[in-house]
Amino acid sequence: MTIRSDRWIRQMAREHGMIEPFRDGQMRDGCISWGLSSFGYDIRVAPEFKVFTNVHNAIVDPKNFDDRSFVDVAEEECLVPPNSFALARTLEYFRIPEDVLVLCVGKSTYARCGIIVNVTPLEPGWEGYLTLEISNTTPLPARIYGNEGIAQLLFFRGEEKPETTYADRKGKYQAQTGVTLPRL
Repeated sequence: MTIRSDRWIRQMAREHGMIEPFRDGQMRDGCISWGLSSFGYDIRVAPEFKVFTNVHNAIVDPKNFDDRSFVDVAEEECLVPPNSFALARTLEYFRIPEDVLVLCVGKSTYARCGIIVNVTPLEPGWEGYLTLEISNTTPLPARIYGNEGIAQLLFFRGEEKPETTYADRKGKYQAQTGVTLPRL
């Protein structure tokens, strides 16, 4: 596999709609940066959050998830409680080529504050808005800024296409449109 540069990302975004909307270059004016970088793309978080709560004492069960475990927040800024997390989605919609695997890493601005962003790999053939898990590892509330940078995507192009892509196997998170809770 080869990591892809800004030239390749730009070409795939323009010719194949791999990232929509696409920002050619970094946006920095008073915000946490987002847009095209040298070897990746900094994604933004939409101002739609599901903040974890224990108010209903629901059990966290990935096979039978109780959506009462979250409180919906539709604001430009979201406070994540201490030692807790929130789910959110990207502003960008993705169409991943069949010979590409994408990995997501958190931005250093948030990481230096104890805020960790987790996303599973974007598999070959997957498309949709990414659901992000934003963990506050600190003993203090943490502020997350909607419409600003949250994480960086790194694009790896394989020597060949896999035998079966995410789209081929009709993955359960294909073409997700909002913050998507666990599915079985």
